[in-house]
Amino acid sequence: MRRILHLDMDAFYASVEQRDDPALRGRPVAVGGRPDRRGVVAAASYEARQFGVRSAMPMARAVRLCPSLAVVPPDFARYRRISSRIFDMYRTVTPLVEPLSLDEAYLDVTRNAWGEPLATTVARRLKQWMRDEVGLTVSAGAAPNKFLAKVASDWDKPDGLTVIPAERVDAFLRKLPVEALWGVGPVTAKRLRAAGVVQLVDVRTADLRVLQRAVGSRTDWLRRLAGGIDDRPVTPHRAVKSSGSEHTYPADLTDPDEIRRELDRLAQRGAAWLERRRLAARTVTVKVRYSDFTTVTRSHSAQPATRDAEAIVGRARRLLDRTAAGDRPVRLLGVTLHNLTAEEDGRPAPENPPLPLYDPPPAAGPDDPARAPGSAGDDLKPGPR
Repeated sequence: MRRILHLDMDAFYASVEQRDDPALRGRPVAVGGRPDRRGVVAAASYEARQFGVRSAMPMARAVRLCPSLAVVPPDFARYRRISSRIFDMYRTVTPLVEPLSLDEAYLDVTRNAWGEPLATTVARRLKQWMRDEVGLTVSAGAAPNKFLAKVASDWDKPDGLTVIPAERVDAFLRKLPVEALWGVGPVTAKRLRAAGVVQLVDVRTADLRVLQRAVGSRTDWLRRLAGGIDDRPVTPHRAVKSSGSEHTYPADLTDPDEIRRELDRLAQRGAAWLERRRLAARTVTVKVRYSDFTTVTRSHSAQPATRDAEAIVGRARRLLDRTAAGDRPVRLLGVTLHNLTAEEDGRPAPENPPLPLYDPPPAAGPDDPARAPGSAGDDLKPGPR
């Protein structure tokens, strides 16, 4: 029986700002871009959440919901330093630490440096250590597998600890709505509910054809999760599969020449990222978000893989020509490089370092609307985490 923890720092960016600035403590705080420049909320304190402020929300709307909101620009370098310290603490307890983001990770503590037989005890000690050494709180879930541990950590926030012993797994799952399953976002949940699949456990007995119409190839996977089954190990390192750079503009871009210049800059930035890491990419993807928030992507794959800036820029431009950019105002541009290999020789990309090199925006679920970056500005994103 494995003992898995899911640890999630509480409102990480906002909590760091409140910790370091006493004037922000107890106040509603949002970290992100300026409301007058199309900024987006990257993190909201729990005081702000009481007003309905949430991550990925336009900052202008957040301020309307909470006029007393303190808007703080993000300091990702500082967040990464603190995150590195936190993950070092985790790794003193177990080498089996799987980072999901700067503030979230799985730990397999079946065997641990403290010699504690119970995951609950390990979680309590880590939570206290975090308060004492870092001055921040973390919510924890302890369970026999990753899926259950993740659900548990979300159950009692902030600063919570929820434990799902093996003998209580079924009773716990019976409390959950179908949205608790990975991959079931608002659109899929609506389809499932319309078919009578309302609770998580309903997935176990639902007609197979109903599930396949709603979730397609994920049917078997979701049925296993609905039974509390998740055999995935905690994996300390993952292969780098993509890297992207996006920019949300304070004012819509309408000049085709300016749009091309901006795209060139993003593509060159991606090529430089590859060069620094001695990687090459087979696939280039261009993302365009128009002023009405309609978002389109265009991709092209080719052999051999390359990190040549001129080649990547050229491919990005040809992909841009397949969009309506210039005919329609552009709010956001992005260039992502996929199918990475090492040294342009076709070997798979090396493993990620334990922590992401850059902080990405909150990821949308499989069927959730695309979300804007955390601020009106550049955001480099190696993926997946």
